[in-house]
Amino acid sequence: MPYFRKRPDLIAKYARKGYLGESGFYAHEWPTWRARAEKHVQEMIDGAREMKMHRSHEYASYIIEAVEYHRPTVIYGNVLNAGLIDNLPQGGCVEVACLVDRNGIQPTHFGALPEQLAALNWQHIAFHELMAEAILNHDREAARYALKLDPLTAAVCALDEIDQMFDEMWEAERDYLPGF
Repeated sequence: MPYFRKRPDLIAKYARKGYLGESGFYAHEWPTWRARAEKHVQEMIDGAREMKMHRSHEYASYIIEAVEYHRPTVIYGNVLNAGLIDNLPQGGCVEVACLVDRNGIQPTHFGALPEQLAALNWQHIAFHELMAEAILNHDREAARYALKLDPLTAAVCALDEIDQMFDEMWEAERDYLPGF
């Protein structure tokens, strides 16, 4: 959301400890996290670390259990919007409560979002639609417009700065953009 990353004081107020508010936070931290995970895995393989088995918060085991053992559960899943959220585009992806049982995953109708939340979602959807158009049609300008719609980019850059950044990135990545 653009509201929380405009200025250092807002980042300090809303970001969790250790998060620096930069766009590349996860990309910068990933090598450290991966090295730590690889070390732990190797220690378990070598028998130097106990392999603790516990169920995580991820849904896969709950879905399998609900379907195979007939133990109904509710998850919040990303599914096709087929009349589930009334004021978002049909055919897009939405996250709603889903009953899971022997019949599989059954999304539930939510209704309409409050207008301010629907508007935020529409902007996000438009961004992804433009990116899909850019990729499928090799349309450089659709990619530029998508970047202009990105709320995190728009939170810190003026339109002319976005154009300049886009052109610089396009040139730097030209070898990886066949067909454009």
